[in-house]
Amino acid sequence: MALVRQRRQLSHLTLPLDHFALCLPPQPQPQPAAVPSTSDSRLSDYERVSVLGHGNGGTVYKARLRRSGQPLALKLFAAGDPSAARETEILMLAADAPHVVRLHAVVPSASAAAGEGPAALALELMAGGSLAGLLRRLGRPMGERPIAAVARQALLGLSALHALRIVHRDLKPSNLLLGTAGEVKIADFGAGKVLRRRLDPCASYVGTAAYMSPERFDPEAYSGDYDPYAADVWSLGVAILELYLGHFPLLPEGQRPDWAALMCAICFGEAPEPPAAASEEFRDFVARCLEKKAGRRASVAELLEHPFVAERDAAGAQQALAALVAEAELDDL
Repeated sequence: MALVRQRRQLSHLTLPLDHFALCLPPQPQPQPAAVPSTSDSRLSDYERVSVLGHGNGGTVYKARLRRSGQPLALKLFAAGDPSAARETEILMLAADAPHVVRLHAVVPSASAAAGEGPAALALELMAGGSLAGLLRRLGRPMGERPIAAVARQALLGLSALHALRIVHRDLKPSNLLLGTAGEVKIADFGAGKVLRRRLDPCASYVGTAAYMSPERFDPEAYSGDYDPYAADVWSLGVAILELYLGHFPLLPEGQRPDWAALMCAICFGEAPEPPAAASEEFRDFVARCLEKKAGRRASVAELLEHPFVAERDAAGAQQALAALVAEAELDDL
C-alpha cells in the first residue's frame, strides 16, 4: 500500500512509474523480424499533416511519405526516451501478429550509433481512429454486437502477442485502433514488455492506473509479483465494459478519477458489472475478465471460446462495428 499512499494526490490517470521497476539484468532476446526501409529513413521523408494523439513516450502524427503520398502514422519520441527502443523491439517481434498495428519503418536518431533508440516510428495509419475517439464522436455507448467484434479481434491480437511472450500492460480504448471496415488493432507498446520467461518477476509499475488490475495497482499486496498475461485480460475487460456504458466503469460517471478513488475502486471495491439489461453472455464475459483474483481470471484462450464472441457471426459483428465508424465520420462533417 505504500506506493498507493504516495500517489493519492495525483489527479491524472496515466502514471508512468518506471522508477519503481525492479527488473532482471538484460538477457538474450529473440531475433526481431526485419523491417523494410529502416536504415535510410529520415524524418524529412515524412510530411506531418496533423496531431493524432499522445502515446506512451511520444506524439503521434498523421503523416504521408513525401515520395509516394502514402498515408502513415508517425510517432516521434523525445531524445533518450527508453520506451522508443522497447516499442521498436516489440513491433519488430510482432511483425506477423494479427490485429497488431504494423511497423513500416524505423527512423534512426542522430545518436543511433551510440545505442540510443529511434527518433520516430512510421506506423500503419488506422483511418477509423481509436475506440476512445469513436465513443466521443458517437456521443453514446456501443451495442453488444459491435463490442463482440472488438473483443474477438483484441483477443486474437493478445493471443498472438502472448504466444511471443509480449505483454502490453496498457490496454485501453485509446490504444485499440479501428479501420474503416471494422478492423481492430492493438497499438502503443511503450509500456509493453518482452518476457524472458512465462512469469517474469520484473513488476514494472507502468501504464495507466485506471486500467490496471488489482495486483498491478497494489503490488505490495501480491509480494511484488503478478501474472502479466492475466493483467492484460483485466485491462481488456475494463475497456470492453467502458464501450458498453459509454464512460469509465469503475467510478460513478463524472467522478474525478484521482489516485485515492481509483485505489478504493480497484483494490477494495466490487468488480464492476454490466447493467441487468445486458445479455447473460455479455455479463458473464465481463465477469470472467474482471475476476479480482488473477488466478481465477479467464485466459485469452478461454475467452476466445466464450459464447459472447465464439457463437456470434464474426463477419456481421465486424460490419456492425464498421457502420459505427462510418456514422461517426459522418457526424464529423
